[in-house]
Amino acid sequence: MGKKHKDGKKQKSKKKDQTEYTLVDLSPALTQAARSMRTVLSRNLLESGLYAGQDGVILSLSETDGMTAGGLAQKLGVKAPTMTRTIGRMEAQGFLERKADEEDARLTKVYLTELGRGSVKAIEMAASSCDKVATQAFSEKEIRNLVRLLKAIDANLQAEAPDFEEVEEI
Repeated sequence: MGKKHKDGKKQKSKKKDQTEYTLVDLSPALTQAARSMRTVLSRNLLESGLYAGQDGVILSLSETDGMTAGGLAQKLGVKAPTMTRTIGRMEAQGFLERKADEEDARLTKVYLTELGRGSVKAIEMAASSCDKVATQAFSEKEIRNLVRLLKAIDANLQAEAPDFEEVEEI
């Protein structure tokens, strides 16, 4: 029988992993967790018609609509040709449209369509569901620490390799 908390409800017992991890375990564990997270998120996004990586494009444009393909590529850490193909695919799906810049017609900018704007909520719900599954049985403090540590790892890696380009996933 589980221990009772002061409010009378049973507490879930958290079995701690007693394995002694070292620095050599970091890369494989982080890589596998990221893959698993991406897989679950992609599965959650399927109903909305989006594929892996397309959610990042839509969320970026929802923050700053009217970006160039190069600007999107840089923001998302992918190569420009990959972003161009992704934009073409998403345009064919009806999520995006390309328009000449009003001030400089030589530039083409990417904008969300109504369908694209409407998919933001679905992306947020899919991500939230994924987050809940990934952090089940974590305390709020553990989640804050995890996010803080992941952001520190990212900052360290970004500082070390400013021209670093992510593995193409989009």
